[in-house]
Amino acid sequence: MFYVEKKLAKYMTDERGKLLLRSSIAILMLFHGFKKLNYGISGVKALVLQAGLPEFLAYGVYMGELIIPFLLIAGLFTRFSALILSSTMGVAIYLGFTDKLLMLDAKTGGPLIELPLLYLLVSLSIVFFRCWKIQLRSKITSYIKIKI
Repeated sequence: MFYVEKKLAKYMTDERGKLLLRSSIAILMLFHGFKKLNYGISGVKALVLQAGLPEFLAYGVYMGELIIPFLLIAGLFTRFSALILSSTMGVAIYLGFTDKLLMLDAKTGGPLIELPLLYLLVSLSIVFFRCWKIQLRSKITSYIKIKI
């Protein structure tokens, strides 16, 4: 049993776990961003206008659901990117789920805001991690040092 644990400890490092966490949340968010890219953000615009905010703020959804996930996957500006993603989800909860904050789903028994809340909390936890050991920038700089 200890042999297996030692082998797993060699390959299952904290840094790889952080990479898995930040890349999985980013890839899952990209699905939402691609949908908005293909079908538009008229629903988001309506929610923004209904909240009494200027319509141009709705275009921030492209940043939060398309650009930021790519930065998280690459490991560039990880903490800042995760902070932007968590604020995007905070705004999404505010705009789309304020009337459902304390409601439970009849089928599952879980809260109705479970998915956006999960995105918010996971991206907020990435803000507190040191997630930059495995990143594109470190791979590029180590490649340049080897060549020079």
